[in-house]
Amino acid sequence: MPKTNETVLEIDLKALEHNFNYFKSKIKSTTKFLGVVKAFAYGNDALKIAKKLEQLNVDYLAVAYTDEGVGLRKSGVQTPILVLHPQPINFDQLVENNLEPSIYSHKILDCFLNAVSTKELSKYPVHLKFNTGLNRLGFTENDVDALIKKINAQERFKITSIFSHLAASEDANEQEFTLSQIEAFTRISSKIEAQLTHTPFKHILNTSGILNYPKAQFDMVRSGIGLYGFGNDIEIDTHLKPVASLKTIISQIHQIKSNNSVGYNRAFTSNKSMATATLPIGHADGIGRQYGNGKAYVLVNGKKAPIIGNVCMDMIMINVTDIPCNEGDEVIIFGKGNSAEEFAATANTISYELVTGISQRVKRVFIN
Repeated sequence: MPKTNETVLEIDLKALEHNFNYFKSKIKSTTKFLGVVKAFAYGNDALKIAKKLEQLNVDYLAVAYTDEGVGLRKSGVQTPILVLHPQPINFDQLVENNLEPSIYSHKILDCFLNAVSTKELSKYPVHLKFNTGLNRLGFTENDVDALIKKINAQERFKITSIFSHLAASEDANEQEFTLSQIEAFTRISSKIEAQLTHTPFKHILNTSGILNYPKAQFDMVRSGIGLYGFGNDIEIDTHLKPVASLKTIISQIHQIKSNNSVGYNRAFTSNKSMATATLPIGHADGIGRQYGNGKAYVLVNGKKAPIIGNVCMDMIMINVTDIPCNEGDEVIIFGKGNSAEEFAATANTISYELVTGISQRVKRVFIN
């Protein structure tokens, strides 16, 4: 690839295809696959990622909120889209764009029933979300009888799937808890199937669940972070390819003397003569202040250059004293040689937070 000449998030669609095929290889040929493209496809580009997954024959897509799904529909995405956290104020938009809501409480159920009744719709597809231990969203097992009674009393919508979400599927120390979630979900879905006139499909496994609990793949699995190259496990990561690389350039190099300070609040002071480089990227782009003051490093011509001083809104400064480099040289913030997981770990956070936080002003460049 040619060197970059500005700050860009480079997105490798071949890497996405590789990761998709890797996870598909871990499930039965009959098991459906849902690709999660919420949060701008984990900071990448929801439309480009969704269309690539559509080309790969993904069975479902998922977004967090209705407007994310509306944007995909208006851009021509036709794959079924599950909205994981729909809000009643957006139900008209949701229906108009043929999006499928997660129904996770009696209030949401009643509001959606009212919306589809007003439009005189019939058998609109919805998905029932159950809380089996994450304690975030979802009906409980005790809700089943009242819920099914309410559902069977109407024909405005139809239950397409029943699902839940695992809380700690990546943690081997929490295997007992995860298995208890799977058992609870199995009980719940069995009770529901016994009282419905049709059989909805079922799904509970996320990225780590696909890898660690393959016997619980039911009818569909879901992957978000895994598609973008992170498997929540060092060994699994060797089989995946990170989709995104954040790159920038050196804007200016300074030769500073001993006892010179760098950046706001004089957070760094040199103890010898040294060379510093200024990069056109900062916390407004998603590289927060927590990465400054020597915690994180970037790669300049393949060598590690620590971030010094406080991260500014639009710039960061790095120590390049022992690195042969020039103004205009490419710098890798995260990517090959310095993964997003490694970079995020320096600030005691996770790749999810880092990659989803790369701001929209950073240009997205697509390769392959």
